[in-house]
Amino acid sequence: MKFSEQWLRSWVDPALTTQQMCDQLTMAGLEVDGVEPAAADFSGVVVAQVEALQKHPDADKLNICQVNDGKQVLQIVCGAPNVRQGLKIPLATLGACLPGEKTGDDSNSKPFKIKPAKLRGVESSGMLCSEKELGLAEQADGLMELAADAPLGEDLRDYLSLDDTIIDIDLTPNRGDCLSIAGIARELAVLNECSVNRPPMEAVIPRLDDSFSVELEAETACSHYAGRIIKGVDTQARSPVWLTERLRRSGIRSNGPVVDITNYVMLELGQPMHAFDLDRLHGSLHIRYAQSAEKMTLLDGKPVTLDADTLVVADDDRPLAIAGIMGGEDSGVSQTTNDIFLESAYFRPEVIAGKARSYGLHTDSSHRFERGVDTGLQVVALERASELIMQICGGEAAKVQEYITRAHPLHNPQIHVRRQRIKRVLGIAMEDSAIEAIFTRLGFDVQTTDEGWQVQAPGYRFDINIEADLLEELVRVYGYNNIPRIHASYPGIIQPRKETHISLVSLKNRLVNRGYFEVVTYSFVDPAMQAIFDPPLTPVALANPISSEMSVMRTTLWIGLLQAMKYNLNRQQTRVRLFEAGLCFYPDHTEGATSLQAGITQQPMFAGVIAGDHLPQQWGSETRKVDYFDLKADVEALLEKSRYITEFKAAEHPVLHPGQSACLMQNGQLVGWLGALHPSIQKQLGIDPQVYLFEIQQSAINESTLPAFKSLSRYPEVRRDIAILVDVDISAADLLQTIHQNASRLLVDCELFDIYQGKGVEKGIKSVAFGLILQDLSCTLTDQDVETEIENIVSALNQQFAATLRE
Repeated sequence: MKFSEQWLRSWVDPALTTQQMCDQLTMAGLEVDGVEPAAADFSGVVVAQVEALQKHPDADKLNICQVNDGKQVLQIVCGAPNVRQGLKIPLATLGACLPGEKTGDDSNSKPFKIKPAKLRGVESSGMLCSEKELGLAEQADGLMELAADAPLGEDLRDYLSLDDTIIDIDLTPNRGDCLSIAGIARELAVLNECSVNRPPMEAVIPRLDDSFSVELEAETACSHYAGRIIKGVDTQARSPVWLTERLRRSGIRSNGPVVDITNYVMLELGQPMHAFDLDRLHGSLHIRYAQSAEKMTLLDGKPVTLDADTLVVADDDRPLAIAGIMGGEDSGVSQTTNDIFLESAYFRPEVIAGKARSYGLHTDSSHRFERGVDTGLQVVALERASELIMQICGGEAAKVQEYITRAHPLHNPQIHVRRQRIKRVLGIAMEDSAIEAIFTRLGFDVQTTDEGWQVQAPGYRFDINIEADLLEELVRVYGYNNIPRIHASYPGIIQPRKETHISLVSLKNRLVNRGYFEVVTYSFVDPAMQAIFDPPLTPVALANPISSEMSVMRTTLWIGLLQAMKYNLNRQQTRVRLFEAGLCFYPDHTEGATSLQAGITQQPMFAGVIAGDHLPQQWGSETRKVDYFDLKADVEALLEKSRYITEFKAAEHPVLHPGQSACLMQNGQLVGWLGALHPSIQKQLGIDPQVYLFEIQQSAINESTLPAFKSLSRYPEVRRDIAILVDVDISAADLLQTIHQNASRLLVDCELFDIYQGKGVEKGIKSVAFGLILQDLSCTLTDQDVETEIENIVSALNQQFAATLRE
C-alpha cells in the first residue's frame, strides 16, 4: 500500500524523521518496501493562465499563447492538444529547472533549464508543462490542468504540496486493518504513545425521504449492508487538488469526483465502497449468489460469465456488480448521472478470497475484503463519503439504510492471557501495568483475572484469535530491539548410549563400502505403482496430495528405488547399486495404537537394489552380471554383527521371481525379503537388465552383542572334511544348524565348501561337503577324540535327514 507521509502526519505526527518512522513501522511488522519523493526535483514552475491564443502561422499543430503568470503576460509557443483560453496550467518560467527524461536503465535523469527559444520563427519565453514533463506521471496526453481557483503566480510545489514523501508498505495478509491511513496512524500512535488526530467526520443530515429496497439473500456472505440515496449530484464537478494529489500519491488516478471520493474513503478508513447510478437500477437490490452462466460486463469493459458461487449485487433484472471486487458497466456513475445510491457493505473474507483471481482481476477493493474489513465501519464510511460528495458535488442525501443479519460477527472472542506464559514464551519480564497499557493502546478490551487477563480485540483485528496472537502483539509493541541478548545455555548432560546399538550411519557405510549409493525418494507414491508392489494392502491416502501420481503413502521402499534405478539405467549407467533407509506407512486399525497420527503405523526400513556388472570394468577379472548370491552377500554384511540369528528361507513374494527369492526370519518373525525382481513387473517398469533387491526392517539389524574375550588355545586345531548324501530338497542351512546343535565344545567352526549333483550321485540326491574345525583349550586332540565327534555329528544328520557319508 502506498500513501503520502503528509497525509499520515495529518492524523498522527510523532517526533520522528521519515527514516525513523519507516524503521519503526518495519520493526512493528509493517514492512516498508520503498520510500520515494512525491515529485521529481524541479523549480521555477508557477501557476499560470492562458489569456489568449492563436494558430502558429508556419505550423498547424502549434499555438501562440499569451500566458499570465501573475506578474506579466508572456508569449509562449505550445503544441499541446488541450491548450485553450482560460485554462490554468503549470508554467516553467525562464531559468526554471525541469527533471528531464530518464534514459536507458538509469533511474536518474539529467535536469535541463528553460531558456528563451524560437519555434518556427516565433519567440517563446517559457514552457507550459504536462504531468510527464514535471515527473508527476509516466504518460500524459496534454497539459496538466489546474483548478480554476488556483492562485496565479504561486509556486507549483507549494500549491500542490509536493515536498512530500511516498511510503510503500508491504503488509502481510493478516494485517488487513492497516490497509488505510487510519490503520497505520493507529499503529504509529500505539508505538509512540501519542494520540490520533482524527479529522472531523460529521453525520450528514438527511433532507430526503427516499429509499431503495435492499434484500440480503446471502445472509452469511453479506451480513451488514448500508446505503443511501443522494440526489442532485454534479458528477462533472472537479475533484479538489488535495484529493487528487493524495490519490495520485497512493497510486490511484482520478476518475471523476464520486469515484475519487469512494477511493479516498477506502484509503482513509479502509472501507471499500461503490456508487450506483440510481436511474439505472430496476426494482430492488439483491445481494445474492450468481445464477448459473449469468453474464455481466464490468466497469473496465470486460465481459464475464459468473460462477454459481460468486456473490453479486443485482437488481430485479441483472447483476450490477461482483460483490467486493468490481462494479458493472451498466450501473456505474457517469458524467450524465444526477442521482446515486451509495453502497457500503461487509462481505465475509472467505466468500471474496480467490474470486478476483478466478476472473483475472485484482482490485483495491478485493485486496481489502479478502483480508477482512472492520465489521463496524460501514456506516462511518458511508457518512464520511456522503459528507465529501455533498461538499464537492452538491446534492441532498436521504437517511442511511442499514441491514444487519444474525450472522454478522459483532464481537471478537475473549482470549485468556496467562501472566506466566508471557515470561516463558517471550523471555522477558513485563510489569502488569505495562502489559495492560499496551493492550489498551491497541484498542483491546482488557479485564484482569487471577492468572492474567481476559482480552477482546476490536472488530478490525481479524488476526487476533488465540493467546499466541496477543503475546505477539506485546513483543511487537514492546520492541524486538528492546529484548535483552541472552546467550543460550546447555547443561551438557551426556545422554546414555547403548553399546549394542548399531547406528544407521554405520549400516549405510557398510553398503557404501560395497559400492552402493544412497538415494532419498518421496514417501508418497502413485497408487498404481503401490498396487503393483503391495496388492493386498490398501495404502494410507493423502488428504491433500501434491498430485494424483503422489497421493498415497508407500508401504515399501522398492517403488522409489526402482524408479531411481530406471532413471540411471536410461542414462547409460551399466552398473547400478542403490540403497535407501526410510519409513514405510501402514494402516493401523488397532484400538489404542500409538503412532504419530491415529490409524497409521510407521516402520523404519532398509532396502537396496542392484543390477548390471558384478565389478567395475577392469583387466584383472572377467566381467559377469550380478546374481542372487551377490545380493545375499550384501545383506549378510548388514547382518554381520546383528545380535539376532537370521535365517534365509526360500519363499515366494508377488514382487520377486519364483525360485530366486527368500524371506529373512528372526525368532520366527518375518523381518525382510530378498531376491530377483519378478519378470512381469520388470517388463511393466521397462527395465532390461535383471534386477535384484532386498528390504529389511531396521530393528532387525541395528542391535549387536557386546564383544567378549575368548581364551586362545595353545594347542593345534584339527580339520576334517566330510561329504554327506541327502535329498535335494534339504537345505544346507538346516544341515549346518543340526551340526552345531549336536556338536560338542570341540567344534569351533564349520564351513560349507561344496554342493554337488551329477555323475556318481543318484538322481534326487545331492552331496554336501563341510569342513569341521576341532580344537581343545586344555590338550591336543587325539584321533579317537576326532572320530567320536565326527560319528556323533554324522549320526545326528542320519537321524534327522537320513543322511549318509559319501564314500
